Amino acid sequence: MANRRPIIAGNWKMYKTSQEARDFALSIQEKVEDVTDLDMVVCAPFTALHILKEELEESIIHIGAQNMYHEEAGAYTGEISPMMLLDMACTYVIIGHSERREHMKENDEIIAKKVKMALDKGLVPILCVGENLSMREGGKAIGFVRGQVEKNLMDLTPTELRKVVVAYEPIWAIGTGKTASSQDAQEICAGIRTTIAGISGTVAQEIRILYGGSVKSSNIAEIMAQPDIDGALVGGASLDPQGFAELIHNAR
Repeated sequence: MANRRPIIAGNWKMYKTSQEARDFALSIQEKVEDVTDLDMVVCAPFTALHILKEELEESIIHIGAQNMYHEEAGAYTGEISPMMLLDMACTYVIIGHSERREHMKENDEIIAKKVKMALDKGLVPILCVGENLSMREGGKAIGFVRGQVEKNLMDLTPTELRKVVVAYEPIWAIGTGKTASSQDAQEICAGIRTTIAGISGTVAQEIRILYGGSVKSSNIAEIMAQPDIDGALVGGASLDPQGFAELIHNAR
């Protein structure tokens, strides 16, 4: 790992009321207060962000959102702008999660715009890429993922690219209990790094690449041991403060 600072990011998806978010925030802090060698992020639903701002803004845990719109403001009913996220003390935002690509029909063009807007406003985008089961079984995984990376990051300058975090999430492993073997995950993450090198040379060595897909405290150490994997985007295992803290400690 070329001096890349690891990241463990939790993605709550569509879970937790305001009160549950507060309970989590109060509980997690004491459990990870000694962790200074990696970045910890909690990506919460929009309705919980103000609670996390109250409880975590002064802590070592970063606040993230799960999506944003690619305009600063305007007549976009139901959307949330990067300015609103900054107002909620967010420093990270997940872009292009497979669930949004699938259910909300977000395409690569929209996702590229969101990545660019996040960077313009000083947010760190966690760009999600990944293949489905039929692509994996058809031997098309690496080509598909490289295509996503190219389309979503192609228009960025080296300075912008350096700030992006990429999360490789094989769709067939999200919430299914199936995990890509650490070798499979490493192979694709190395392919992502090579693709970024094709876009912008040596910057690729600085970019942090995460793995996501049924990550647990029991398998995180093996995943983190891979040379091109710099952390994890954690779904279900990030909902319980005790379990998430354990995962964070095991990641070290």
